[in-house]
Amino acid sequence: MPKVDSVEVDGTVTEVLGNTMFLVDIGKGNPIQCTISGKLRMNYIRITKGDNVTIQMSPYDLTKGRITWRKK
Repeated sequence: MPKVDSVEVDGTVTEVLGNTMFLVDIGKGNPIQCTISGKLRMNYIRITKGDNVTIQMSPYDLTKGRITWRKK
């Protein structure tokens, strides 16, 4: 059986939590708890409340994700 790829969606950061965790709203009601990917962390990309971001999620757990891109 082939491995299922990740799901990419766009969302807006609604709350900044401690330890580089964020709550992101993707427009379906429940916020998703996300962390920052390694490239964003290495390059010191700052993410604040209200930023539009792209998220990668596993198809097996749609409540957690990884922020991979920050849009202007």
